[in-house]
Amino acid sequence: MIMNERSQLHTWHWAVGVLAALAFLLSACGTPTQPPTMALSAADALQLRTWVPEGLKGNVELAPVTGGEATGRWWGAKVSSAALAQALEESLRGVGMLPLALTPAPKYQLRAALQSLEQPLVPVEVSVTAAVQYSLVDSASGVVLYQRTVRTVGNAGLGDALISPPERLRLASEAAVRANINAAVRDLLSLRLPESATR
Repeated sequence: MIMNERSQLHTWHWAVGVLAALAFLLSACGTPTQPPTMALSAADALQLRTWVPEGLKGNVELAPVTGGEATGRWWGAKVSSAALAQALEESLRGVGMLPLALTPAPKYQLRAALQSLEQPLVPVEVSVTAAVQYSLVDSASGVVLYQRTVRTVGNAGLGDALISPPERLRLASEAAVRANINAAVRDLLSLRLPESATR
């Protein structure tokens, strides 16, 4: 009797999964992530701005971002290199690291490469993991002052986008990237720069 109930429960879970997958496929369309919602919020940027080391203020340029993927027309919510670059630029500008002018040339270059964006196949209760490798390089010498692959998670539930599974996937992906940028910026704030760089 117990085995029969377990079998029925397993069958029910399988059927729900199949129905969810079919609903997703029927409603799916590409939903690209949006740079403004991946960047640091204005409140976070304002708070972090006061902790930026003197050597990094207006002294960090962003190198071309790599590793992103464009969202397909019919499925998914990917993060393109251009979208990640825009979110990073807005965040660096918000905390005061991005230079206001092209001259003099910034002392440092921040490099970012999206390593992976782990997303569920059927986005019901969605958890997305983003991994981005960051490197801060001395522009003159090429010395790497900081390098780390940051892994962060973003979540979105049924309440975030009740009808649209692709929207939940987008929201969770944006949350994962936003947390990723936040973590990377906080790393840079705690970075010990060479004494010559702060003069």
